[in-house]
Amino acid sequence: MSRDVYEYAVIRVMPKVERGELINAGVLLYCQPRDYLCARVEVDPGRLRALDPQADVDGIRRALAAYELACGPDCGPLAGESLGGRFRWLTAPRSTIVQAGPVHAGLTADPGTELARLFDKLVRL
Repeated sequence: MSRDVYEYAVIRVMPKVERGELINAGVLLYCQPRDYLCARVEVDPGRLRALDPQADVDGIRRALAAYELACGPDCGPLAGESLGGRFRWLTAPRSTIVQAGPVHAGLTADPGTELARLFDKLVRL
């Protein structure tokens, strides 16, 4: 079975940007040869509130859901962008509460399985 290059970034939540403390809340994975772009997100309210007791959990959930929506066919203004263009836009550096970390690469025969593996390893406890 052939393997193809993929790129991924961890989606992070930094409820108080000025403190620099964060939790991993998702993974964004792009595989150009397989025409694949997908994000998987999940926020643990307890971990989030440990960093900021006043964190807007519902607002953060909506911001995380935007990553998943941006990968799908009904992504609004991004619909005209290529999957690679969307990935680059989603991983561009930001100084916001929800942001993508650095981009990393790997090889995979199945991007969906790789996304699940990375999510379990990097996001779930």
